[in-house]
Amino acid sequence: MIQLTHLLCPRFPFLGPYQPMTQYFLHQLIELLGKDIVTTDACEVSPWLTDWRGVFEGKAQAVVRPLTTQQLADCVRLCSKHAIPIIPRGGNTGLCGGATPDASAENVIVSLDRMNRIHSIDARANTLVADAGCILGDLRRAAQESDRLLAVSLAAEDSSQIGGNAATNAGGVNVLRYGMMREQILGIEAVLPDGRIYDGLRSLRKDNTGYDLKQLFIGSEGTLGIITRVSLKLHARTHIRCAVLVAVESAAHALGLMQQVVGACGPRLQAFEFFTAQCLDLVLGHTEGAQAPFGRTYPAYVLIELADTRNEDALMALLEEVISQALEQGFCQDAVVSASMTQLQALWRLREDISEAQRADGPHLKHDISLPIDSIPEFMSSVEQRLRAVVPDCRLFVFGHFGDGNLHYNVSRPPNAERAWAADWEDRVADLVFAEVASYGGSISAEHGIGQLKRRAFYEYKDPMQIALMKQIKQLFDPNGIMNPGKLL
Repeated sequence: MIQLTHLLCPRFPFLGPYQPMTQYFLHQLIELLGKDIVTTDACEVSPWLTDWRGVFEGKAQAVVRPLTTQQLADCVRLCSKHAIPIIPRGGNTGLCGGATPDASAENVIVSLDRMNRIHSIDARANTLVADAGCILGDLRRAAQESDRLLAVSLAAEDSSQIGGNAATNAGGVNVLRYGMMREQILGIEAVLPDGRIYDGLRSLRKDNTGYDLKQLFIGSEGTLGIITRVSLKLHARTHIRCAVLVAVESAAHALGLMQQVVGACGPRLQAFEFFTAQCLDLVLGHTEGAQAPFGRTYPAYVLIELADTRNEDALMALLEEVISQALEQGFCQDAVVSASMTQLQALWRLREDISEAQRADGPHLKHDISLPIDSIPEFMSSVEQRLRAVVPDCRLFVFGHFGDGNLHYNVSRPPNAERAWAADWEDRVADLVFAEVASYGGSISAEHGIGQLKRRAFYEYKDPMQIALMKQIKQLFDPNGIMNPGKLL
């Protein structure tokens, strides 16, 4: 008699008849790491299958939450042996579906949320070493307790993880002064797709010994390996801060204002944020406790923050002088200056709560773009004209980090339209916006990455030679294609 067990599963006869090979993999995974590390129950896996916006949803057979780099390496090595896809997941704050699995039921989601230890803070060398699962806001507070500043600051900093920040080359509100994540990272540790551990966790400011390999992992969206630990730059703590919310007539006026502020304030300029009246109205309508800053509505607003290590009076005097000159020259129509930290935080809330207000409002078509700064006003005018010609009543919510050329150009359904409008119009609107971005020499992704959302546009607008080189690097690191499939490349 033919034994079906040996016919269907010749290498593993003890599994019994009709037992799928994935069950053998899960058995090995649990035996290797333990049930406290590996979750396979469908109900417990389910919350890990969607992105923060609820736009993307996938499948997975397990969630792995290692405690150490070695446990993660063991997991990846086993997945590599069985060609099991791995989806690294941080704080799930991304907007492009980069940490959400695709439709393959074989996927294993790897979360580093339990790897959240701060290993060192060196106030003399100005460095911080931490596990990838550490929450960004916690790291910023830890640096502050040592009288230092971790410069990366995001609206989602109290839920985003530093490993995800590194993997997506996050930006935020302080890029104008300190740069993106690439500029903040001195070294990394990472697990490669075959399970080897890459030890590049250096805290050196200078290391001119060949290729800077860490930069391959930063911004790779988990497609080349999983970042497990980072060494970060710290800066002098700028505990003297003052902010002003300025009402402007147009983006062109905001550009003129920025030129004046940069020239007068130099490195004290911490942030220069732009948002339209529609964004402010959305925040006021959806954020409890938010208050209108002016007695009337203006077309747009700029939030400016100056920061320094000392002399609050001098900093405030400088800010007031600059804004007074801007009012006289017609760059702004009105302004409100923070007189306390509470007021400063209230002004920032009007800017940072825009994404949450959009989420409450319903699906928005989000476009995280960058442009040559001088072309922003003209772009905003031309792309709106093109959109209005196709969808006359669409609602536009434009905000972003004006000082570094990054706009979040978001389009939402016309009044009274069904929420399904976003899904129906997503590709057409994106094609229109991205074509206009390309005509100005801009980029379709400034800080959010590519993920699932922008893969088609990535191939359309990225230089073919650059894509070919990226594919060669991907093939070198991950020949089996198991690292975060369906993202980026």
